[in-house]
Amino acid sequence: MQKDGRREQYDRGKILSGLRRACEKRPISEAQMEEMVSGIERELFARGENEVPGSLIGEKVMEALKRVDPVAYIRFASVYRQFRDVESFQAELAELLAK
Repeated sequence: MQKDGRREQYDRGKILSGLRRACEKRPISEAQMEEMVSGIERELFARGENEVPGSLIGEKVMEALKRVDPVAYIRFASVYRQFRDVESFQAELAELLAK
């Protein structure tokens, strides 16, 4: 289910597309992105639920990116979380740098 309440068929390609945009010009191979998606799918399918909120998928993508490449993570998060101002973007960076 999407943020606006719409239901949408699961689309692996949509996740990969978002990863490709976030990882553009970063040292992350297509194989690594495929493995990230496979890992996310394993986690989601293991839940055994018929529907999974899109927000959960987005959070899982961010977790995977955070482990692999902080720059790609920030790129994805900036689009996914739709930062409204510089302060919220700075807060996200500060949290990332604190870890």
